[in-house]
Amino acid sequence: MFPDDLLYTSKHEWVRRGAGNAIRVGITSYAASELGDVVFVSLPQVGEEVAADDACAEVESTKDVSGVYTPVAGVITAVNEALTDSPETINSDPYGEGWLFELDVADPDQVAQLLSADAYSELVSG
Repeated sequence: MFPDDLLYTSKHEWVRRGAGNAIRVGITSYAASELGDVVFVSLPQVGEEVAADDACAEVESTKDVSGVYTPVAGVITAVNEALTDSPETINSDPYGEGWLFELDVADPDQVAQLLSADAYSELVSG
């Protein structure tokens, strides 16, 4: 149900490892479906230093506004500007073109502590 090559947080973010200490972050398909149709996204600033669990973005839907949290500490290196004009991409392609931001991780050991796909699946089904 959730891609095995990603890691997850209990707050419904996914993490894809990149080169070096880079990660890409988005919200899971579970979170996107719970929110409903996404109509607006507020993204963090490139260069912003963030701590683990900082609220750094917001996703607004027809039902609710939800914070997006940084899974680990680091510096924001990129944001998905395409979501400004097409926020619904989060619903249609949450693990691909619906990514939110990229982060240069301060402590790579923090990434290893995130949830596996199986553990995240158990979290949302239980």
